[in-house]
Amino acid sequence: MKDFPGTPGTLTGLLLRISQCVFAAGSIASMATTSSFFNFTAFCYLIASMGLQVIWSFVLALLDAYALVRKKAFHNPVLVSLFVVGDWVTATLSLAAASASAGISVLYFSDLGRCSFGNECQKYQMSVALAYLSWVTIATSSLIMLWLLAAG
Repeated sequence: MKDFPGTPGTLTGLLLRISQCVFAAGSIASMATTSSFFNFTAFCYLIASMGLQVIWSFVLALLDAYALVRKKAFHNPVLVSLFVVGDWVTATLSLAAASASAGISVLYFSDLGRCSFGNECQKYQMSVALAYLSWVTIATSSLIMLWLLAAG
Protein backbone atom coordinates (compact mmCIF):
# COMPACT_ATOMS: atom_id res chain seq x y z
CA MET A 1 0.00 0.00 0.00
CA LYS A 2 1.12 3.50 -0.77
CA ASP A 3 1.31 6.54 1.47
CA PHE A 4 -1.33 9.07 0.50
CA PRO A 5 -1.88 12.28 2.45
CA GLY A 6 -4.41 11.43 5.13
CA THR A 7 -3.57 7.74 5.50
CA PRO A 8 -3.10 6.31 8.98
CA GLY A 9 0.27 7.14 10.43
CA THR A 10 0.75 10.42 8.57
CA LEU A 11 0.58 13.95 9.94
CA THR A 12 -2.30 14.77 7.60
CA GLY A 13 -4.23 11.75 8.87
CA LEU A 14 -3.67 12.86 12.44
CA LEU A 15 -4.85 16.39 11.65
CA LEU A 16 -7.99 15.04 9.96
CA ARG A 17 -8.80 12.89 13.00
CA ILE A 18 -8.19 15.73 15.43
CA SER A 19 -10.39 18.09 13.41
CA GLN A 20 -13.18 15.48 13.32
CA CYS A 21 -12.97 15.13 17.07
CA VAL A 22 -12.88 18.88 17.71
CA PHE A 23 -15.82 19.69 15.42
CA ALA A 24 -17.92 16.86 16.86
CA ALA A 25 -17.09 17.90 20.44
CA GLY A 26 -17.97 21.50 19.58
CA SER A 27 -21.29 20.37 18.17
CA ILE A 28 -22.05 18.43 21.34
CA ALA A 29 -21.00 21.34 23.56
CA SER A 30 -23.09 23.84 21.62
CA MET A 31 -26.18 21.62 21.73
CA ALA A 32 -25.74 20.50 25.34
CA THR A 33 -25.59 24.07 26.65
CA THR A 34 -29.18 24.63 25.62
CA SER A 35 -31.97 23.87 28.04
CA SER A 36 -34.48 22.23 25.71
CA PHE A 37 -32.58 20.22 23.08
CA PHE A 38 -34.02 17.00 24.52
CA ASN A 39 -37.48 18.06 23.31
CA PHE A 40 -36.39 17.41 19.73
CA THR A 41 -35.56 13.85 18.66
CA ALA A 42 -33.28 15.01 15.85
CA PHE A 43 -31.17 17.00 18.29
CA CYS A 44 -30.87 13.99 20.60
CA TYR A 45 -29.80 11.93 17.59
CA LEU A 46 -27.20 14.59 16.74
CA ILE A 47 -25.75 14.36 20.26
CA ALA A 48 -25.57 10.56 20.04
CA SER A 49 -24.04 10.60 16.56
CA MET A 50 -21.45 13.22 17.46
CA GLY A 51 -20.62 11.29 20.64
CA LEU A 52 -19.83 8.24 18.53
CA GLN A 53 -17.82 10.45 16.19
CA VAL A 54 -15.76 11.85 19.07
CA ILE A 55 -14.94 8.37 20.36
CA TRP A 56 -14.08 6.95 16.92
CA SER A 57 -11.97 9.94 15.89
CA PHE A 58 -10.16 10.14 19.22
CA VAL A 59 -9.18 6.46 19.14
CA LEU A 60 -7.94 6.74 15.56
CA ALA A 61 -6.08 9.96 16.40
CA LEU A 62 -4.30 8.07 19.18
CA LEU A 63 -3.41 5.31 16.69
CA ASP A 64 -2.12 7.89 14.22
CA ALA A 65 -0.03 9.57 16.91
CA TYR A 66 1.38 6.18 17.95
CA ALA A 67 2.24 5.40 14.33
CA LEU A 68 3.95 8.78 13.91
CA VAL A 69 6.02 8.30 17.05
CA ARG A 70 7.03 4.77 16.02
CA LYS A 71 7.44 5.80 12.36
CA LYS A 72 5.23 2.90 11.27
CA ALA A 73 2.38 2.89 8.80
CA PHE A 74 -0.82 1.00 9.41
CA HIS A 75 -1.21 -0.57 5.99
CA ASN A 76 -2.47 -3.95 7.05
CA PRO A 77 -5.41 -4.69 4.68
CA VAL A 78 -7.57 -6.02 7.51
CA LEU A 79 -6.93 -2.93 9.64
CA VAL A 80 -7.54 -0.58 6.72
CA SER A 81 -10.80 -2.45 5.97
CA LEU A 82 -11.87 -1.86 9.56
CA PHE A 83 -11.04 1.84 9.20
CA VAL A 84 -13.03 2.02 5.95
CA VAL A 85 -16.12 0.42 7.48
CA GLY A 86 -15.91 2.52 10.65
CA ASP A 87 -15.39 5.74 8.72
CA TRP A 88 -18.29 5.04 6.36
CA VAL A 89 -20.64 4.13 9.22
CA THR A 90 -19.76 7.22 11.25
CA ALA A 91 -19.89 9.42 8.13
CA THR A 92 -23.37 8.17 7.28
CA LEU A 93 -24.62 8.63 10.84
CA SER A 94 -23.08 12.11 11.05
CA LEU A 95 -24.62 13.24 7.78
CA ALA A 96 -28.04 11.86 8.73
CA ALA A 97 -27.93 13.53 12.14
CA ALA A 98 -26.72 16.86 10.78
CA SER A 99 -29.35 16.84 8.03
CA ALA A 100 -32.18 15.93 10.39
CA SER A 101 -31.12 18.62 12.85
CA ALA A 102 -30.78 21.18 10.08
CA GLY A 103 -34.27 20.32 8.88
CA ILE A 104 -35.72 20.77 12.34
CA SER A 105 -33.82 24.03 12.78
CA VAL A 106 -35.15 25.42 9.52
CA LEU A 107 -38.69 24.18 10.16
CA TYR A 108 -39.08 25.46 13.69
CA PHE A 109 -36.93 28.54 13.56
CA SER A 110 -37.46 29.87 10.04
CA ASP A 111 -40.56 28.40 8.45
CA LEU A 112 -42.87 28.55 11.47
CA GLY A 113 -41.96 32.07 12.43
CA ARG A 114 -39.44 33.58 14.70
CA CYS A 115 -37.65 31.45 17.24
CA SER A 116 -39.27 31.52 20.64
CA PHE A 117 -36.18 30.04 22.32
CA GLY A 118 -34.12 33.20 22.04
CA ASN A 119 -30.37 32.66 22.23
CA GLU A 120 -30.78 28.89 21.96
CA CYS A 121 -31.60 29.18 18.26
CA GLN A 122 -28.08 30.36 17.53
CA LYS A 123 -26.66 27.48 19.57
CA TYR A 124 -28.76 24.98 17.62
CA GLN A 125 -27.57 26.46 14.34
CA MET A 126 -23.93 26.48 15.51
CA SER A 127 -24.23 22.86 16.57
CA VAL A 128 -25.58 21.88 13.16
CA ALA A 129 -22.84 23.83 11.38
CA LEU A 130 -20.14 22.12 13.44
CA ALA A 131 -21.76 18.74 12.76
CA TYR A 132 -21.53 19.41 9.02
CA LEU A 133 -17.89 20.42 9.37
CA SER A 134 -17.26 17.18 11.26
CA TRP A 135 -18.99 15.27 8.47
CA VAL A 136 -16.84 16.95 5.81
CA THR A 137 -13.67 15.83 7.56
CA ILE A 138 -14.93 12.28 8.18
CA ALA A 139 -16.09 12.03 4.56
CA THR A 140 -12.62 13.10 3.45
CA SER A 141 -11.04 10.48 5.71
CA SER A 142 -13.40 7.77 4.52
CA LEU A 143 -12.64 8.49 0.87
CA ILE A 144 -8.90 8.42 1.56
CA MET A 145 -9.27 5.09 3.40
CA LEU A 146 -11.28 3.63 0.52
CA TRP A 147 -8.67 4.88 -1.93
CA LEU A 148 -5.90 3.34 0.17
CA LEU A 149 -7.74 0.01 0.33
CA ALA A 150 -8.36 0.03 -3.44
CA ALA A 151 -4.72 0.92 -4.17
CA GLY A 152 -3.42 -1.81 -1.86
